[in-house]
Amino acid sequence: MRKQGNKLDFKGQNIYVGIDVHLKSWSVAILSQDALLKKFSQDPSPEALHKFLTENYPGANYYSVYESGFSGFWAHYALTELGINNIVVNPADVPTIQKEKLSKSDAVDCSKLARSLRSGELKGIYIHSKDNFELRSLTRLRKTITLDVAREKNRIKGLLYLNGINYPEQFGNSHTHWSRRFIGWLQSLCAESDHLSRAFGFHIDTLLYHRKSLLEHTRVMRRITRSDRFISQMELITSVPGIGANIGMTILTEIENISRFRDSESLASFIGLIPMCHSSGEKENIGDITIRKHATLRCYLVESAWRAIRFDPAMTMAYQNYRSRGLHPNKAIIKIARKLSNRIFYVLKHQQKYVPCIVQ
Repeated sequence: MRKQGNKLDFKGQNIYVGIDVHLKSWSVAILSQDALLKKFSQDPSPEALHKFLTENYPGANYYSVYESGFSGFWAHYALTELGINNIVVNPADVPTIQKEKLSKSDAVDCSKLARSLRSGELKGIYIHSKDNFELRSLTRLRKTITLDVAREKNRIKGLLYLNGINYPEQFGNSHTHWSRRFIGWLQSLCAESDHLSRAFGFHIDTLLYHRKSLLEHTRVMRRITRSDRFISQMELITSVPGIGANIGMTILTEIENISRFRDSESLASFIGLIPMCHSSGEKENIGDITIRKHATLRCYLVESAWRAIRFDPAMTMAYQNYRSRGLHPNKAIIKIARKLSNRIFYVLKHQQKYVPCIVQ
């Protein structure tokens, strides 16, 4: 007698999962090749999602996707380790119809992701290794601390202006500010026990704390740059005029693997040093610099470009040539930054130090 079977087997079938990630919950849509199977909300747990998939669709090939954002890559690492083929996408690259824009919800977003994944319209962004991802967090911390120092300096100066306190004659030049003598003068304002003196005391203590944190961070990063992992790469990238140790380390951790870029054009596009283009038919319009960018790297490369035109004769001549054409200094320096990115690509790709040009 033939018995009724109660075991499911989805072997050879593909299951597509769209995940709308939030802090306290995930909205999930599950699709097969031909139908919408399930939509639900769950705790933000890769293990819970994996358990649901294996219990309801055992033996299938699981594919999932979520948008990059505040949650980083921890969910990707966990999903991958559980055997789910996951990708992380740029939210701007997800195809969206007008109806979805006018009626946006978590359920709509996760369904849109699953549908686009099934149709093969999504391309995942580059995923850093766990070790490099953690190191990148440490590298990025320098910018945060530097901004904290700048904000505290502005607050102290604002407090001076607000209360009509003028600088002594020896500190009339702004270049003398924030030296040990200047800090000592600020601390002398805290000698009295009135409320204003206490306010100055709090600000000065905070400033000194951030400056100490910046010093400690610098020491840690110097030890890392001298490690076996980075010493050869740092020698290569700092051979490019305008690139120092801090910016060089940031570039290495943000890029991680130069082989991920097909050519120098791809690297420049990633940084955001290419123009926008609006062309149709016989009309070809080249616009301003693209709004799609890696904000930190573009900022640092522009900063490095200003230094490069002082130390690299080839960059100096190129900048003067752009200016002689009537190009605005800010637009000319963007072109120099693009040349700088080309040099960075070359030295890292070919593992050769940059050799500055000699003008005879």
